[in-house]
Amino acid sequence: MLDWLSDAWRDYGIFALALIASNALIGFMLINAIFSVWLERKVAGRIQDRLGPTRVGGKFGWLQTLADGMKLLVKEDTIPAAADQFLFRVGPYIALVGSFLAFVALPFGDGVVAREMNIALFFMLAVMSSEVFGIILIGYGSGSKWSLFGGIRESAQMVSYEIPMALCVLVPVVVAGSMNLGEVAKMQSSIWNWLIFHDPFTFCAFWTYFTCAMASCKRAPFDLAEAESELVAGFHTEYSGFRWLVIFMAEYGSMFAVSGIACIMFLGGWSIGVPVELTTFFGETIGLGTFGMVIGNVINVTVFLTKGWILVFVMMWVRWTLPRLRIDQVMMMCLKYLIPISCVLLVGVALWTLWIPAPIQRYIAWGIFAVSMGATAWLVMQMITLAKLPPGTGMPGMWRLADEPGYHGAPKAEKPA
Repeated sequence: MLDWLSDAWRDYGIFALALIASNALIGFMLINAIFSVWLERKVAGRIQDRLGPTRVGGKFGWLQTLADGMKLLVKEDTIPAAADQFLFRVGPYIALVGSFLAFVALPFGDGVVAREMNIALFFMLAVMSSEVFGIILIGYGSGSKWSLFGGIRESAQMVSYEIPMALCVLVPVVVAGSMNLGEVAKMQSSIWNWLIFHDPFTFCAFWTYFTCAMASCKRAPFDLAEAESELVAGFHTEYSGFRWLVIFMAEYGSMFAVSGIACIMFLGGWSIGVPVELTTFFGETIGLGTFGMVIGNVINVTVFLTKGWILVFVMMWVRWTLPRLRIDQVMMMCLKYLIPISCVLLVGVALWTLWIPAPIQRYIAWGIFAVSMGATAWLVMQMITLAKLPPGTGMPGMWRLADEPGYHGAPKAEKPA
C-alpha cells in the first residue's frame, strides 16, 4: 500500500500541489476582496468625516462586508432581455481569470509561490492585460449603451496605461538584471538596498508606475468607465448578485497584484529592512532547520501582505481625495505625459548604470534614502496628529460648524428653563 501511494504521488503529486495552490490563491483573493471592501468603507468614512460601517460585527463593522457577500450570493441574478446570454455570463469570469493568473507567479515569501518563473514579471503583466477582454465582453454583452460606453472607455484606458506601466517596471529590471521576482526580492535584503532608493530614475519610476497601476485598475480619479454621473455604473450597470461580486473580486485582486509588483520591484519585497534573509537566519544561522524556515516565511508573508495592503490603502486614499477627471484628460495624461516620462526614465537609468561612477551612485542613493525616511516620518506624525483631532478641526476653512452646539460631540446647548 505504501509503495502504491509513493508511486501515485510521484505520478500525480504535481496535480495535487497545483490543486492546493489554486485553492489557496482563490481563498486569498476572496479574503482580500472582503478585507479591501471593509477597508475602503472605513477610509471613505474617515476622509468624509463620518464613521463608516459600524452596525454589523462590533465596533468596527468587521462583518459588514461578509454580510454583503452573503446577500449577493442569494440575490436574484437577472439577465436583460437585450443581452447576449453567453457573453453576459462568461465576461466576468474572463476578467477574474486574468486577475487570478497573476497570483500564480507572485511570490509572497522565499519560495512561497505557486509557480516560480524566470520571466515572472513579464507573465504577470501579460495575464493581467487579458482582463480587458472580459471588460469588453461585459460591456458589449449587456445590450446597454451605458455598459457599451463604459466597456469601450475602460478597454482604451487599460490598453493605453499598460504601456507606461510596463516601461516603468523595466527600470528596476535594468538595475537588477532579472525578471525573476524571487531573485529581485532577495537582492533587496536591507532597506538601503531597496531599488526605490537606488537612483533618481528608479525613485521616479515607482511613482509613475503606481499612477499607471491605479488607472489600469480603474481606480479614481481614473474611473471614467464607472462614472455614475454619466454612465449609471459603467460597464457593469446590468450586473447584480454573484456575477457583480466576481467583477469586483477581479478589481480588488488586480489592485493587490499591481501593488505586489511594486513591493517586489521597488520596496524590497518581503524584506523588513534588515540585511539578512529570515528563512536563512532561522533555518541555518540559529539552526532550527525546516521549522526555522517556516517561521521565517511566516514573517516574510506577513510583511509582504502588509506592504501590499498599505499600497492598496493609498489607492483608496487617492480615490476619496481627488476629483474624477474627464475621459479626454485621462487619455491625455497617459499619451502626452506618462509615456514620454517612462521612456525618459528607462533611458536615464540605463545611462546612469553605465556612466555614473559607483561612489557617486552610492552617495546619491543614501541621500534619496535619508530624504525619503524624513518625509515618511513627517507624514506619519501628521496622520497621527490629525487622527487625534475632533471632527472638523483638521481642515481649517473647510468646516464652519466645529464649535456649534451638538456638532459631532460638541456640547449641546442647554434647554431654556
